[in-house]
Amino acid sequence: MCLFNCCFVRPNDLLRGLFNTKSLPKIIPSTQRDFFKNNMVGEKKFYLTKDGLERIKREYKDLKNLKLSKTKGESPKIWHSEDLNPEYLSFQEDLSFLETRIAELEYILKNAELIKIPSSREKQNIVGLGAKILVQVDEQNDEFEIVGTLEANPAIGKISNESPVGRVLLGRRVGDEVVVSSPIKTIYRIKKIKYQSS
Repeated sequence: MCLFNCCFVRPNDLLRGLFNTKSLPKIIPSTQRDFFKNNMVGEKKFYLTKDGLERIKREYKDLKNLKLSKTKGESPKIWHSEDLNPEYLSFQEDLSFLETRIAELEYILKNAELIKIPSSREKQNIVGLGAKILVQVDEQNDEFEIVGTLEANPAIGKISNESPVGRVLLGRRVGDEVVVSSPIKTIYRIKKIKYQSS
Protein backbone atom coordinates (compact mmCIF):
# COMPACT_ATOMS: atom_id res chain seq x y z
CA MET A 1 0.00 0.00 0.00
CA CYS A 2 1.26 3.45 -0.86
CA LEU A 3 2.03 5.90 1.94
CA PHE A 4 0.34 8.73 0.07
CA ASN A 5 -3.12 7.13 -0.31
CA CYS A 6 -2.82 7.06 -4.07
CA CYS A 7 -3.34 4.65 -6.92
CA PHE A 8 -0.61 2.06 -7.12
CA VAL A 9 0.35 -0.66 -9.56
CA ARG A 10 1.25 -3.97 -7.93
CA PRO A 11 4.22 -5.86 -9.45
CA ASN A 12 2.12 -9.03 -9.95
CA ASP A 13 -0.35 -7.08 -12.09
CA LEU A 14 2.52 -6.06 -14.35
CA LEU A 15 3.76 -9.65 -14.54
CA ARG A 16 0.29 -10.89 -15.51
CA GLY A 17 0.14 -8.27 -18.24
CA LEU A 18 -2.74 -6.30 -16.74
CA PHE A 19 -0.89 -3.03 -17.30
CA ASN A 20 1.29 -1.96 -20.17
CA THR A 21 4.67 -0.99 -18.72
CA LYS A 22 5.02 1.86 -21.21
CA SER A 23 1.88 3.54 -19.95
CA LEU A 24 1.99 3.04 -16.20
CA PRO A 25 -0.74 5.07 -14.50
CA LYS A 26 0.38 8.32 -12.97
CA ILE A 27 0.70 8.17 -9.22
CA ILE A 28 -1.29 11.19 -8.03
CA PRO A 29 -2.09 11.59 -4.33
CA SER A 30 -5.72 12.07 -3.36
CA THR A 31 -5.09 15.65 -2.18
CA GLN A 32 -3.84 16.59 -5.63
CA ARG A 33 -6.80 14.84 -7.30
CA ASP A 34 -9.12 16.79 -4.98
CA PHE A 35 -7.54 20.07 -6.12
CA PHE A 36 -8.33 19.26 -9.74
CA LYS A 37 -11.82 17.97 -8.95
CA ASN A 38 -12.74 21.03 -6.85
CA ASN A 39 -11.01 23.77 -8.81
CA MET A 40 -10.76 22.70 -12.41
CA VAL A 41 -14.38 21.78 -13.06
CA GLY A 42 -15.41 25.40 -13.56
CA GLU A 43 -13.36 28.48 -14.18
CA LYS A 44 -12.26 30.02 -10.90
CA LYS A 45 -10.50 33.36 -10.54
CA PHE A 46 -7.41 33.49 -8.35
CA TYR A 47 -6.91 36.99 -6.99
CA LEU A 48 -3.24 37.75 -6.43
CA THR A 49 -1.14 40.73 -5.43
CA LYS A 50 1.76 41.67 -7.68
CA ASP A 51 4.19 39.93 -5.29
CA GLY A 52 1.99 36.84 -5.11
CA LEU A 53 1.80 36.59 -8.89
CA GLU A 54 5.58 36.90 -9.15
CA ARG A 55 6.03 34.11 -6.57
CA ILE A 56 3.71 31.81 -8.55
CA LYS A 57 5.54 32.59 -11.81
CA ARG A 58 8.91 31.96 -10.15
CA GLU A 59 7.75 28.61 -8.69
CA TYR A 60 6.33 27.59 -12.09
CA LYS A 61 9.61 28.40 -13.85
CA ASP A 62 11.68 26.60 -11.19
CA LEU A 63 9.51 23.46 -11.37
CA LYS A 64 9.64 23.39 -15.18
CA ASN A 65 13.44 23.57 -14.99
CA LEU A 66 13.52 20.84 -12.32
CA LYS A 67 11.30 18.58 -14.43
CA LEU A 68 13.53 19.16 -17.44
CA SER A 69 16.66 18.29 -15.46
CA LYS A 70 15.01 15.16 -13.99
CA THR A 71 13.84 13.84 -17.36
CA LYS A 72 16.99 14.82 -19.27
CA GLY A 73 19.18 12.26 -17.53
CA GLU A 74 18.84 8.53 -17.51
CA SER A 75 15.82 7.28 -15.59
CA PRO A 76 16.02 4.17 -13.41
CA LYS A 77 15.17 0.84 -15.04
CA ILE A 78 11.70 -0.52 -14.35
CA TRP A 79 12.82 -4.03 -13.43
CA HIS A 80 15.29 -4.94 -10.72
CA SER A 81 15.76 -8.71 -10.85
CA GLU A 82 12.18 -10.14 -10.73
CA ASP A 83 10.58 -7.21 -8.88
CA LEU A 84 9.79 -3.69 -9.83
CA ASN A 85 12.67 -1.38 -9.09
CA PRO A 86 11.78 0.81 -6.09
CA GLU A 87 13.99 3.57 -7.50
CA TYR A 88 11.85 3.56 -10.64
CA LEU A 89 8.63 3.81 -8.63
CA SER A 90 10.07 6.64 -6.57
CA PHE A 91 11.21 8.41 -9.76
CA GLN A 92 7.74 8.05 -11.31
CA GLU A 93 6.06 9.30 -8.13
CA ASP A 94 8.36 12.35 -7.93
CA LEU A 95 7.75 13.10 -11.59
CA SER A 96 4.01 12.78 -11.09
CA PHE A 97 4.07 15.21 -8.15
CA LEU A 98 6.04 17.66 -10.30
CA GLU A 99 3.64 17.34 -13.24
CA THR A 100 0.62 17.78 -10.97
CA ARG A 101 2.01 20.91 -9.33
CA ILE A 102 3.02 22.33 -12.73
CA ALA A 103 -0.54 21.72 -13.99
CA GLU A 104 -1.94 23.45 -10.90
CA LEU A 105 0.32 26.46 -11.43
CA GLU A 106 -0.59 26.65 -15.13
CA TYR A 107 -4.27 26.66 -14.18
CA ILE A 108 -3.68 29.35 -11.55
CA LEU A 109 -1.69 31.53 -13.96
CA LYS A 110 -4.34 31.11 -16.65
CA ASN A 111 -7.06 32.24 -14.23
CA ALA A 112 -5.09 34.77 -12.19
CA GLU A 113 -6.43 38.26 -11.72
CA LEU A 114 -4.19 40.97 -10.33
CA ILE A 115 -5.57 42.84 -7.33
CA LYS A 116 -5.71 46.51 -8.29
CA ILE A 117 -6.10 49.61 -6.16
CA PRO A 118 -9.46 51.28 -6.78
CA SER A 119 -8.98 54.34 -9.00
CA SER A 120 -11.57 56.66 -7.49
CA ARG A 121 -11.37 58.13 -4.01
CA GLU A 122 -14.97 57.01 -3.37
CA LYS A 123 -14.14 53.34 -4.09
CA GLN A 124 -11.12 53.56 -1.77
CA ASN A 125 -13.56 54.15 1.12
CA ILE A 126 -15.10 50.71 0.53
CA VAL A 127 -13.51 47.44 1.67
CA GLY A 128 -12.30 45.42 -1.31
CA LEU A 129 -9.49 43.06 -2.27
CA GLY A 130 -6.13 44.54 -1.32
CA ALA A 131 -7.58 46.75 1.43
CA LYS A 132 -5.77 47.04 4.74
CA ILE A 133 -8.40 47.35 7.42
CA LEU A 134 -8.19 48.48 11.02
CA VAL A 135 -11.06 46.96 13.02
CA GLN A 136 -12.10 46.96 16.62
CA VAL A 137 -12.87 43.53 18.03
CA ASP A 138 -13.77 43.08 21.71
CA GLU A 139 -12.38 46.53 22.64
CA GLN A 140 -9.04 45.76 20.90
CA ASN A 141 -7.73 46.96 17.56
CA ASP A 142 -6.69 44.47 14.92
CA GLU A 143 -5.32 45.15 11.44
CA PHE A 144 -5.32 42.86 8.45
CA GLU A 145 -5.32 42.84 4.67
CA ILE A 146 -7.92 41.14 2.48
CA VAL A 147 -6.25 39.02 -0.20
CA GLY A 148 -7.13 36.07 -2.42
CA THR A 149 -7.21 32.53 -1.04
CA LEU A 150 -3.73 31.60 -2.31
CA GLU A 151 -2.02 34.35 -0.30
CA ALA A 152 -4.12 34.15 2.85
CA ASN A 153 -2.14 33.72 6.06
CA PRO A 154 -3.93 34.92 9.21
CA ALA A 155 -0.72 34.59 11.25
CA ILE A 156 0.75 37.56 9.36
CA GLY A 157 -2.49 39.51 9.03
CA LYS A 158 -3.65 38.40 5.57
CA ILE A 159 -7.18 37.00 5.41
CA SER A 160 -8.95 35.48 2.45
CA ASN A 161 -11.79 37.19 0.66
CA GLU A 162 -13.58 33.82 0.90
CA SER A 163 -13.16 33.46 4.68
CA PRO A 164 -16.18 34.21 6.89
CA VAL A 165 -14.65 37.50 8.08
CA GLY A 166 -13.44 38.49 4.60
CA ARG A 167 -16.82 37.83 2.98
CA VAL A 168 -18.69 39.90 5.57
CA LEU A 169 -16.28 42.86 5.37
CA LEU A 170 -16.24 43.18 1.57
CA GLY A 171 -18.27 46.18 0.41
CA ARG A 172 -18.41 47.82 3.88
CA ARG A 173 -17.31 51.32 4.92
CA VAL A 174 -15.64 52.98 7.90
CA GLY A 175 -18.00 52.98 10.88
CA ASP A 176 -19.89 49.85 9.77
CA GLU A 177 -20.29 47.03 12.27
CA VAL A 178 -20.49 43.46 11.06
CA VAL A 179 -21.27 40.26 12.93
CA VAL A 180 -19.43 37.04 12.19
CA SER A 181 -20.82 33.85 13.73
CA SER A 182 -18.05 31.41 12.91
CA PRO A 183 -17.59 29.57 15.31
CA ILE A 184 -18.58 32.17 17.94
CA LYS A 185 -20.42 35.45 17.46
CA THR A 186 -17.91 38.30 17.04
CA ILE A 187 -18.58 41.95 16.19
CA TYR A 188 -16.10 43.80 13.97
CA ARG A 189 -16.25 47.61 13.80
CA ILE A 190 -14.38 49.09 10.84
CA LYS A 191 -12.21 52.02 11.93
CA LYS A 192 -9.95 52.61 8.93
CA ILE A 193 -9.56 51.44 5.32
CA LYS A 194 -6.44 52.05 3.25
CA TYR A 195 -4.97 50.77 0.02
CA GLN A 196 -1.28 50.55 -0.81
CA SER A 197 0.49 49.54 -3.97
CA SER A 198 2.44 46.30 -3.53
